[in-house]
Amino acid sequence: MARLALLSVSDKTGLLELARSLVEEFGFDLISSGGTAQTLKNAGIPVTKVSDYTGSPEILGGRVKTLHPRIHGGILARLDQPQDVADLEANQIRPISLVVVNLYPFEQTIAKPDVSLAKAIEQIDIGGPAMLRAAAKNFAHLTVLCSPSQYEAYLDELHRQGDASLQFRQSCALQAFEHTAVYDGAISVYLAAQADQSSRELDGMPAKFSLSGQQIQALRYGENPHQPAAWYQTGTSATGWAAATKLQGKELSYNNLVDLEAARRIVAEFTTEAAAVIIKHTNPCGVALGDRLVEAYTKAFEADSVSAFGGIVALNRAIDAATANELTKTFLECVVAPGCDPDAAEILSRKSKVRVLVLPDLISGAKQLVKQIAGGFLVQAADDQPVDPSQWKLVTKRQPTAAQLEELAFAWKVCKHVKSNAIVVTSNRTTAGVGAGQMNRVGSVKLALEQAADKAKSAVLASDGFFPFDDSVRTAAAAGIEAIVQPGGSLRDQESIDAADELELVMVFTGMRHFLH
Repeated sequence: MARLALLSVSDKTGLLELARSLVEEFGFDLISSGGTAQTLKNAGIPVTKVSDYTGSPEILGGRVKTLHPRIHGGILARLDQPQDVADLEANQIRPISLVVVNLYPFEQTIAKPDVSLAKAIEQIDIGGPAMLRAAAKNFAHLTVLCSPSQYEAYLDELHRQGDASLQFRQSCALQAFEHTAVYDGAISVYLAAQADQSSRELDGMPAKFSLSGQQIQALRYGENPHQPAAWYQTGTSATGWAAATKLQGKELSYNNLVDLEAARRIVAEFTTEAAAVIIKHTNPCGVALGDRLVEAYTKAFEADSVSAFGGIVALNRAIDAATANELTKTFLECVVAPGCDPDAAEILSRKSKVRVLVLPDLISGAKQLVKQIAGGFLVQAADDQPVDPSQWKLVTKRQPTAAQLEELAFAWKVCKHVKSNAIVVTSNRTTAGVGAGQMNRVGSVKLALEQAADKAKSAVLASDGFFPFDDSVRTAAAAGIEAIVQPGGSLRDQESIDAADELELVMVFTGMRHFLH
């Protein structure tokens, strides 16, 4: 008797080639449901509809198609168990040798703007996961394929030995369980966001938090060569960095990806003007705005050209030829932008080793951040509150000019992405000095002002945390700083305010700190 394959797929990539090979080269009979059956029929490939095979029509608008004993009996039967074989014969059920299933596009649906809950619910697949899990459980007796990327390897197995090996079937079973786990995780995360949070949350966070991912790339190593590492994609569809297109360059490394994400978070702060960010070890060494992209990049590079060597660059506009020419003047690890003009790509190709990525959506990022600790992990909401200077509190006698307020907002946006203790000095919407990751705030102030040097005159200074004493205010004023933005909240705030008034500085409190550990 011919072997029987069940094909029921949402993603029809490679379907016709697979089905034609199964029928014409290996003599399979095919059963299929809904749109898959129609696609095969239109291509002239012989197929039996599931409803004809089971004798039960599709009902409830297609919600029930494959949930039937003739389907699941054929999938779950243990062909080395006499009772299972007898049950198949008694119920006129054929054993199924191959199950090819992928699932309704739930994640693609919820990614659409303004999708309704009702539409999302209809994209929750029931029969598909049931068949995948059943087939994966019974991998000892059949093969399950959940992705078009597996089709060629399966056909190779048939060509070499007439059937898939046990090792291959077990590997495919694992992939099927991983696929359904990620799918169910996406559904639970979405429904949690739709639910009444007051009934689900403890202190503003979910009572349960699930994290799963599919490995999309093994990395050469992690932060250091002795640390194995891999890149995982959350969800079943490519989003974020998994959706980026690499135009050229070597493979991305662990550190590249970490730095790229740090650069993306900063450049996402700026949407109305051209912005350029240069990152080293997750800290910005140069950030600038400009009327043109090439101006923004040039200013960012000149802010700290020494540190920019070997840096990671993020741009919020498509790379043009003028910017590409500037990018090729120094060694860079990676460049990412929402687009790249053809002539710019040609120019960048002269530096073939630099990794150039196009990521159309640089704005969207993770809503929760996860850090692992011994015995568990920590989850926090992303620090993505928009900067709103109208909500700031002026605490000094001197009033900021409109230009100073704009500069303070720029400095504050950059400062929130610098490792604590963080101090950022800016002028002309360009970083002039950055003090990052010091064990005390005074040290960060000194580093930022030393780097800024003469550029500190008439510049502004941002601090991610409050000043517990007035010493940093006096140090800033001595260097020429004219305005300071900080969260406030110290028991000794008044000392800093009095010092600022004495020295005729502007100082504003944001009421929100931005520690970054």
